[in-house]
Amino acid sequence: MKLTISELSLLNHRLENAEPAIILQEIYHLFGNKIAFASSLGFEDQILTHCIARFVPEIGIFTLDTGRLFPETYDLIDRTKARYKIDIRIYFPDRDMTENMVNSRGINLFYESIENRKLCCNVRKTQSLKRALIGLDAWVTGLRREQSVTRQDMNIVEFDEVNQLYKVNPLLNWTEENVMVFVQENNIPYNILHDTGFPSIGCQPCTRAITEGEDIRAGRWWWEMPDQKECGLHK
Repeated sequence: MKLTISELSLLNHRLENAEPAIILQEIYHLFGNKIAFASSLGFEDQILTHCIARFVPEIGIFTLDTGRLFPETYDLIDRTKARYKIDIRIYFPDRDMTENMVNSRGINLFYESIENRKLCCNVRKTQSLKRALIGLDAWVTGLRREQSVTRQDMNIVEFDEVNQLYKVNPLLNWTEENVMVFVQENNIPYNILHDTGFPSIGCQPCTRAITEGEDIRAGRWWWEMPDQKECGLHK
């Protein structure tokens, strides 16, 4: 389905201060089985998984396995599936594209240039996402404005020009405190690396722990400037 500019504006106005569960129910009512949740298994995504499992189990959940994730991330996938009795579909990078990239540019090419890092993200993440989104009209993410300077102008529901479908961000207005309180109060399973200085967790070679006072995204691609720190999933 396609919303007019006016309909999209009214929808965002109505959902601006709504709870995530209400937003999820509303967007499922709009898009039905043409919507899915892309989980990266962070705190925010675990909250949305919790809400989907409890209030809108009809929304499918998928995640992207880049082949370079932390062991703790794989453990979290199993714990989450067991806790909520749900299926999480896993998408892997294309074998030929990955082999060609590694053999031509090296296994850790991303340290050498931003161009190489973006290529790696494209092969291991973006191309997998494109396959996961085939046939959908909308996808759900755990993005928050507070996370990054690149996310300040986002809306709860917006048209994703790159993927040509709607993107829904139920936690967009939440603060880090909101997130942590909800996780603790609902005993939500999370990646144990969060307890050792990893507020944001991606691929193992591109993620480090941060020190007190650093930005929560400082541990992701720490060799790049803040305004360049996107993998290509959320342009």
